[in-house]
Amino acid sequence: MVIADVTGDGHVQVVDRVKEMVRLGRRSFMTGRLAPPAMDLAAHALGTFARLARVRGVKRLRAVATSAVREARNGASFVQRLRRETGLAVRVISGPDEARLIFRAARHAVGLEGGPHLLVDVGGGSVELVLVQDGRPLWMRSVPLGVARLTERFLEDDPPTRGQVRRLEAHIEKAIGPLLNRARHAGVVRAVGTSGTINTLVAMARARRGEDPARLHGATATTVEIERLRRRILGASATQRADLPGMDAKRVDLMPAAAVLVETILRRAGASELIACTWALREGLLLDLVRGGERRRAWRDARRRSVQALAAKFAGENGHGQQVARIALALFDASAGVLRLRSSSREILEYAALLHDIGHAIDHDRHHRHTYYLIRNAELLGFEPGEVEMIAYLSRAHRKQSPKLSDPEVRSLRAAHRKQIRGLAAILRLADGLDRTHFRAVRGLAAELSDDRLLVRIDGAGGDVDLELWAGERRAELLSRLLGRPVVIREEDLRTEVMRVAVGSGRRA
Repeated sequence: MVIADVTGDGHVQVVDRVKEMVRLGRRSFMTGRLAPPAMDLAAHALGTFARLARVRGVKRLRAVATSAVREARNGASFVQRLRRETGLAVRVISGPDEARLIFRAARHAVGLEGGPHLLVDVGGGSVELVLVQDGRPLWMRSVPLGVARLTERFLEDDPPTRGQVRRLEAHIEKAIGPLLNRARHAGVVRAVGTSGTINTLVAMARARRGEDPARLHGATATTVEIERLRRRILGASATQRADLPGMDAKRVDLMPAAAVLVETILRRAGASELIACTWALREGLLLDLVRGGERRRAWRDARRRSVQALAAKFAGENGHGQQVARIALALFDASAGVLRLRSSSREILEYAALLHDIGHAIDHDRHHRHTYYLIRNAELLGFEPGEVEMIAYLSRAHRKQSPKLSDPEVRSLRAAHRKQIRGLAAILRLADGLDRTHFRAVRGLAAELSDDRLLVRIDGAGGDVDLELWAGERRAELLSRLLGRPVVIREEDLRTEVMRVAVGSGRRA
């Protein structure tokens, strides 16, 4: 179960998550019936969830059942029992509905722009596959290849024999081989995994690299790493698997089937890496519940709301961040061509500006480093991992030492992002200087680039901008060097001119 608060502008803030592994489908995939002990456990868990929802003051609630109940001959009677005992009106959803909801959650949480991307959700009874291009699904499939089902049917021994593994591989190939061929021919860039089973594999890969396995959203594992994990998992008993770093103890018996299935999907689809997404079916239901029949908001709206929520959490009204963002965008528009900055970097710069000072909530002197940590570890929705890293590093680079391409954090960025980082950091450093007092003294700004200089004219609307002029001149050195010309900042009365941007109010005139 997932519980969330929803703000007036539609931002979803998860406040509680709870999960009980009841294995409702245990043996049912072979017998065709839900077992009484599993039904008892599930009913008890749902009763607890319903009480927790009431305590939390939940206003709207939706409960669904998936493949185990969908396929069981006694599934309908079990749903009726849940209504009697818990008061929950559980709805049995179809495989295509499951795929749609998972896709909706992943698009909200990761963005799924560009591509194509292969979205993969591995449940106990089924696997959902969605091929996504530029945030839109090209096709969706739900296939009965869940890891509980595969374990019961094919992997009788622990560890499984080679023959059992070969039969499992042949079954997977027959069931989804043609789909994976289509994904490969489409040129899949990467796979995005949304289930607990896949997250466990990514956590294990991170643990092997000496990284924190608990930090999962946006974390990656290469296909080569998954292949190595498959060999380790298949060669270990349940007791030995439980001791592997990053292993979820509740999934130990399912991981051999999971490793074979996920490795096969990645290899056959031609995906070089797997990205973990912590939003899946439950969060897709939540988005459906929040927005009802409303038209889908663009993924960029989810990004902006996510950033604004993080800024509000640590910086309150965040007037300084908003002012620096407006100044930075005006400087970007004037200098992006010479700095060879992509238009997509404009949004990244704005978000870094909005968040650059949130580390003050922890400490003043090292706030830029705390800001970097807070951004990297926040659940910023709609962003690719590289974009989050870029926003975090830009925010850190707004003061102290200017960024160097040799910095470990810069080297970890993709090449396309590394080429943008210094120019964006130079703009952010100057923009921060032009609100040195945090009083939003600069009421208007016009930036004009010529062959011999970047002229930045600021208007204080009659107020004192001496500190902004002083700080701006000190912060302009990196931008001047990258532009190959001086940055000249001077105060002027811009009220009689058509201003490029009205900084104080955020209005364009």
